[in-house]
Amino acid sequence: MERVLIIGPCGAGKSTLAAKLGAELGLPVLHMDKLNWRPGWTESSKSEIAERLETAMAGDRWLIDGNYGGTLAPRLARADTVVLLDYPIWLCLWRVLKRYVMWRGRSRPDMAEGCPERIDLAFLWYVTCWHTGPGPRSEVKLRAFSGQLIRLRGPRATQAWLGAIRRRNI
Repeated sequence: MERVLIIGPCGAGKSTLAAKLGAELGLPVLHMDKLNWRPGWTESSKSEIAERLETAMAGDRWLIDGNYGGTLAPRLARADTVVLLDYPIWLCLWRVLKRYVMWRGRSRPDMAEGCPERIDLAFLWYVTCWHTGPGPRSEVKLRAFSGQLIRLRGPRATQAWLGAIRRRNI
């Protein structure tokens, strides 16, 4: 695992896993949310994102977490491993709400500065519809991926897998 993507629904724990796995494997971590957002929740242009992503992926070793379907194809072309957090949506919704309460009014470490945690109905709807919209679109793109695909269906599976990685690296 030298070039790793972590994808899955909002609230599944992509950024948390990225931090742990990046530290374990000694990989530099890039959060797509940090790459995309600017202070005040201003989105970067597609060309800015593409340029930043190209620079980040030029290296031989990296870990990128986040979905951003429009950038998935070039990331898949360079990745050797994809970790798909295929968690139940009820759990993701619970975690989104918990994250909001925990970070309300402040920017998370995996988010750009000046983007305090927020939540609205449109975002909750996006998470709710993951398995009928963004998830299936990602699955279609994953069919062409020739690297290692690791599908983790819940926190216990993720912890067991991460534990196996730790034991292998000792």
